[in-house]
Amino acid sequence: MKIRKDDQVKVLQGRDKGRVGKVERVLRREKEVVVTGMNVVKKNVKARQGQKGGIIDIIKPLGVSKVALVCPKCGKPTRVGWQWGDGVKKRQCRKCEELI
Repeated sequence: MKIRKDDQVKVLQGRDKGRVGKVERVLRREKEVVVTGMNVVKKNVKARQGQKGGIIDIIKPLGVSKVALVCPKCGKPTRVGWQWGDGVKKRQCRKCEELI
């Protein structure tokens, strides 16, 4: 997957469109990412023994196609290219061609 944990991403679709956040977790099998502070939903929780009930906030994952990686050098949302060197595959910004 081209987006990894601790990357800065920009949301392209949905309620949080245009906002930038940090990737908290990557769910490879579901092709989703959890971005800090994005896609927050309310959930009603029933009271249980030793716990209070109420409305809590939950951060739901976003589809990886709905976010774009923000290049640390140029600061623009970009697609990710690949560059091979010294037997290692590295990510590359498609706009400024800098290694990420």
